[in-house]
Amino acid sequence: MRHGFTTGSCAAASAKAAAYMLLTGKQKEQIIIETPKGLPYKAEILDISRTENEVSCAVEKDGGDDPDITTGTRIYAKVRYSEESGITIDGGTGVGRVTKPGLDQPVGNAAINHVPREMIQKEVLEVCEAVDYRGGLSVEISVPEGEKLAKNTFNPRLGIVGGISILGTTGVVEPMSSQALLDTIRVELTQRRALGYDYVAVTPGNYGQDYIKRTYEYDLDQSVKCSNFIGQTIDMAVELGFQKLLLTGHIGKLIKVAGGIMNTHSREADCRMELLAAFAVKNRVDIETVNQILECVTTEEAVRLLKESGRLQDVMQNVMERICYYLEKRADGKMEIDCEIYANEFGELAKSKGVEAWFTLLVQDAERQI
Repeated sequence: MRHGFTTGSCAAASAKAAAYMLLTGKQKEQIIIETPKGLPYKAEILDISRTENEVSCAVEKDGGDDPDITTGTRIYAKVRYSEESGITIDGGTGVGRVTKPGLDQPVGNAAINHVPREMIQKEVLEVCEAVDYRGGLSVEISVPEGEKLAKNTFNPRLGIVGGISILGTTGVVEPMSSQALLDTIRVELTQRRALGYDYVAVTPGNYGQDYIKRTYEYDLDQSVKCSNFIGQTIDMAVELGFQKLLLTGHIGKLIKVAGGIMNTHSREADCRMELLAAFAVKNRVDIETVNQILECVTTEEAVRLLKESGRLQDVMQNVMERICYYLEKRADGKMEIDCEIYANEFGELAKSKGVEAWFTLLVQDAERQI
């Protein structure tokens, strides 16, 4: 699959081209930068606007074969002479601004992460050295579509307002990479820890958030989505010093954890019915129902069969015991973990003993957000 280049690479390329045109007076329609990964990026320079004291141009983001909402978006750089020494970098229209602690940039800064800043600095200084320019330059990165695009990113949840972030640690977008999701989970955990919390509620996705909101009137939008990366989220939470974690999820995801599976994506493991059938056997469900469970397409259907058998509560309590065993094993005794599983049709199926204590914490959390 074809790789692409990050918004950070696009910003660095457009800044280098703008600096070159400002300092030499020459037109530049292509530019080459070297990404931190070591791959060269040859970018087409678009929408050039030149005056005596400033130059603006753009590079169109190409995310390769990775699905990315910023693909096709133009990342602009405006470079102008500055009375300040060195290279100053800031964000303009469509680049978000940080309003909460715990992120890559301090509160008040444009959401241009440190690696893209380093890339911009390096590429612009390279131009300055080539033409022997020793004065100051001001670089402003903007994304005209950024504010609209940001509504479909995590930025509003992270307290980044007014646009998207300029991101990238390698400068290269790996197709279908899970790293971006893991990076986002780490950012959200880090931010929550920086705000003074030593406990965190986690859910794989929107369904879990909706369930918690209906059941406890707590908006999990203030907490963390772990997607399929349950094990790695626990690892990060332990590393960051969290003392308590609540995992809430649908039986379709968390039944896999009862088998010790810590990445619940279907391409990693899909043994939902086999696990449910095994727990059914252990809890003396009749063999005909066990065979029907093995033929089920959805876990909701399997839960219905268990309910009809009269053994649902026993099975789910057994499932919860095994989930907790594997969660605690992953945390290695360094963090308390509680869990709750539910089904869309049947509501709560089982919860660990410590979940009740989370009611108070979640209420306090909600009040703290007001």
